[in-house]
Amino acid sequence: MQLATWNVNSLTVRLPQVLDWLAANPVDALVLQETKTTDDKFPRDAIEAAGYQVAYFGQKTYNGVALISRVQAQDVVKNIPGFEDDMARVIAGTVDGVRVIGAYFPNGQAPDSDKFVYKMRWLDALHAWLGRELSQYPELVLMGDFNITVDDRDVWDPVGLKDTIHCTVQEREHFQHLIDLGMHDTYRLFEQAEKSFSWWDYREFAFRRNRGLRIDHILVSDALKATVQSCVIDKAPRKNERPSDHTPVVVTLG
Repeated sequence: MQLATWNVNSLTVRLPQVLDWLAANPVDALVLQETKTTDDKFPRDAIEAAGYQVAYFGQKTYNGVALISRVQAQDVVKNIPGFEDDMARVIAGTVDGVRVIGAYFPNGQAPDSDKFVYKMRWLDALHAWLGRELSQYPELVLMGDFNITVDDRDVWDPVGLKDTIHCTVQEREHFQHLIDLGMHDTYRLFEQAEKSFSWWDYREFAFRRNRGLRIDHILVSDALKATVQSCVIDKAPRKNERPSDHTPVVVTLG
């Protein structure tokens, strides 16, 4: 079973790239973030024509998530139950017996901002809900754009970016709280090359200079850890014309 996550930074712009990627990488499920389209304009027909089912939750201009899968996802949930939020950030569904949660974590803007306070509240709510989900669905995968680096290995300039957004102690503590629930960072289950990132700014030739961050993650539950065969960052789509600033991350379960 293969699962993937990709922040596409506008599905309207990137739909052909997503379809091309799926044709070359026929994963069982792909979660998208920043689709940036309302549900009435979601390109469902094009995705279904490619042989996939899709559940989606969007809003105009910002955010938006989708779960694309070979089989129809069951028990779909949109956003964190019990957490009042006008942002479309979470979509969950069960695919071939595996609970798949796709999430677009808040950016947070800056540690001293109201948006950072919202991010902390959102992360608290996610943690509480994930605990409940794990009790109901032991085989669970949480993946998406976390907007958090796990440690300094995930940062191209850990000294210069210390305590800036994505790299703060508070954000990393929240990531660890998710791990403490019995989750595992699949990318770190394997030896990886230094300076392996999933996001690069559009500015200052950041991709060419490999000045990036690893902020797109795939976490699996204890029940799935032993089945993880590989986790890779596919940098190829970042080389496309008009690419997303993120690139896919793919996990293979045995």
